[in-house]
Amino acid sequence: MRRAPVVAVLVLLALVGCGEDEPARRSGHDPIVFVHGLGGGPGGWDVMRDRFAADGWTGDELRRFSYDSSRSNVRTAQLLRDEVDDLLRDTGARRVDVITHSMGGLSSRWWLKRLGGTAKVDAWVSLGGPNHGLDRALCDAVSCAEMRAGSPFERALNAGDETPGRVRYGTWWSRCDEIIRPVRSTPLRGARNTRTACLDHNALTTDATVYAEVRDFVDG
Repeated sequence: MRRAPVVAVLVLLALVGCGEDEPARRSGHDPIVFVHGLGGGPGGWDVMRDRFAADGWTGDELRRFSYDSSRSNVRTAQLLRDEVDDLLRDTGARRVDVITHSMGGLSSRWWLKRLGGTAKVDAWVSLGGPNHGLDRALCDAVSCAEMRAGSPFERALNAGDETPGRVRYGTWWSRCDEIIRPVRSTPLRGARNTRTACLDHNALTTDATVYAEVRDFVDG
């Protein structure tokens, strides 16, 4: 007659133990990886990240990838591959969405095209990305050399299919972008390419209209 308290304690301990290895809380959305550009950092995504959180994505599903933007985009692509693998393991998801700003589009595209990333991505977004190169160098780092139109990196990245795999590709570009010159560097063949209102380069990550369009695109 005294077994009931013992059974209750064992059940409670089992429940506590099961919780230790539970995956992160899921909202039903694909997790998102944000990839900043040259000289950027995780803080540049604060506005967009908060908007996604307000619209139902959990904190575990919103990962801001940080990296040394002076390094080669090839090396950054390798680090991004590892970051995505970590996020998939942490959340239990099968695929992620990737949202990039500026140069972040280059390393993520290299990962998709050259390192098998297409199998792990549902939607990919480029906000003001130098996808077809720039007409000038922005710095002396190797990553800036890779961004020049006609560089070996750019030629290799854009050879053949610009939007490989079953990934849904979307780009947003502004005719008032003071960094991406020519401004038509951003659109890709096979992507949904959207011209925004007259926005400067950094405003592409904070503009409310761009956010709403990106949210609907990745959640489509």
